[in-house]
Amino acid sequence: MLNKNLCMSLLRRTLALSMLASCFTACQEKGTSQSESESPGVALWLTTPDKSVLFERQDSSLEFGGSTNQYPTIEINENETYQTMDGFGFTLTGGSAMLINQMDPQKRAAILEELFGTDGKKIGISYLRVSIGASDLDPEVFSYNDLAADETDVNMEKFDLSPDKRYLIPVLKEILAINPDIKIMGSPWSPPAWMKTNNNSKGGSLKPEYYNAYAKYFIKYIQGMAEEGIKVDAITIQNEPLHPGNNPSLLMLPEDQAIFIKNHLGPAFEAANLDTKIIIYDHNADRPDYPITVLNDPEAKKYVDGSAFHLYGGAIDSLSNVHEAHPDKNLYFTEQWIGAPGDFPENLHWHTKNLIIGAPRNWSKTVLEWNLAADPQQNPHTPGGCTECLGAVTIDGNEVARNPAYYIVAHASKFARPGSVRIGSNVPNGLPNVAFKTPEGHNVLIMLNDSQSTQSFNISHKGKQVTTTLSAGAVGTYVW
Repeated sequence: MLNKNLCMSLLRRTLALSMLASCFTACQEKGTSQSESESPGVALWLTTPDKSVLFERQDSSLEFGGSTNQYPTIEINENETYQTMDGFGFTLTGGSAMLINQMDPQKRAAILEELFGTDGKKIGISYLRVSIGASDLDPEVFSYNDLAADETDVNMEKFDLSPDKRYLIPVLKEILAINPDIKIMGSPWSPPAWMKTNNNSKGGSLKPEYYNAYAKYFIKYIQGMAEEGIKVDAITIQNEPLHPGNNPSLLMLPEDQAIFIKNHLGPAFEAANLDTKIIIYDHNADRPDYPITVLNDPEAKKYVDGSAFHLYGGAIDSLSNVHEAHPDKNLYFTEQWIGAPGDFPENLHWHTKNLIIGAPRNWSKTVLEWNLAADPQQNPHTPGGCTECLGAVTIDGNEVARNPAYYIVAHASKFARPGSVRIGSNVPNGLPNVAFKTPEGHNVLIMLNDSQSTQSFNISHKGKQVTTTLSAGAVGTYVW
């Protein structure tokens, strides 16, 4: 029989080996994140238009050095700083939440961890937009205060978040368990029909006599979500206020939006001690005059955090026009769809160039794609809602397929974390890019080869440079 001292020695040795094994396993699980932060070289994550490489870290070792060559050079300038990023992500529509919620618990947990976690190959979505009431990608139209004909409820006594408690709120709670710091923006597609000039979910305008009631509606929403443990960081006044043809939708002209904010919503938020940001416009870049009109009203402007944009019309550099007119106000990019079935090379190129690179280079604090999930037939949607909106993921029961927007957003969301600051970088011909300094002190450079052939180029930082190559149409994220 072993003596007591020998037994204790063996026990201590066994515990030490067990702890060492656990540590080794943890390091393997952290894998990418640890090597990204500790490696003296440059990590490259790559996606190619032929899909032979899909958001994969490359094994090649890239090291900064002193050599020179004739290739184009991207100069990274940490002393040239711009806006601080709030995050990259998607709209979590009611339909997206329904499909996710209906998955088996283990499958649902796995895809949510992949989408919102940050270690390994998880893509780290850090910002979500949700609809206040139904969007056109809900199974049905609803508000939180639907009444019978000729009924009104100006005090919001019948306000009820129940429609969101079935799918959206449970999914948001699971997401918050993974990332408690994720920011959430709420956007309405329509007020309750009884507040509108046409008494219909589609089109019409908000009746002036219900401006106060609608302000209370927003407050009830924010407070109700808070009671569920969900902080609404920001709201936009109206999704696509110049597009009353969707279902649901509302026409709201800039002058009316300014009146609503300065005389009703802003004072109501102030009286309720809400710190939720008020964001205006939330429509296409072809009408920068809309947010500028609202912000030119000083009584409205004092309640406004910034302006939100889509890019179904106009050019992304129009955002800078709004920044130049009102540099003290923030900018957000909140929506862009990909049409089913998707064209991977074209989608990867256009969305990376215009949104992931273009929006931050024009002062946007967020880049959000539309939408997170749909089924193989691009359902659900309202009657008259979008029938061709391809989700970032396609969910077929418990099976998940990853689509172009998944990889497009991943190249930014995983690395340019909230709090990252856009820093200076020049743009050589055919090499659009955007650079960030993260809160942890890492540098992130997102690149597109916008030419028809393979390009070699240099990345220069603090007097040293590294030479790298991207094939035509490829996207690379460089981290050091």
